Amino acid sequence: MQALRVSCTECGACCAAFRVSFHKSELAHGDVPGVPPAMAVHEVANTMRMCGTDESVSRCVALEGEVGKQVSCSIYPLRPSPCREFGQLAAVGIYEEACNRARSRHGLPPLPVEQW
Repeated sequence: MQALRVSCTECGACCAAFRVSFHKSELAHGDVPGVPPAMAVHEVANTMRMCGTDESVSRCVALEGEVGKQVSCSIYPLRPSPCREFGQLAAVGIYEEACNRARSRHGLPPLPVEQW
């Protein structure tokens, strides 16, 4: 039986499950690209948070589509570092336990987790 492989750009469960906090230097300003300031709120000191990711029903403001069906990130090339770092090995079939926690919250089946 072949293992289920999912690209991290397909399901969107993580975008609707976790808080996304990042350094304010990742915000767009002037000619410097980055996270649009309107999509973030000040968290504390130099830390910003993607709007919607700290709600009781978490969902990043940049997430478009239906989780588990068809999604996209409206700022994918400009997404903050936590989003860039999450699931970096998914392209080779190695998924994080956090991915499965997020998928479970949305009724999606677990993916194989690499045992380190």
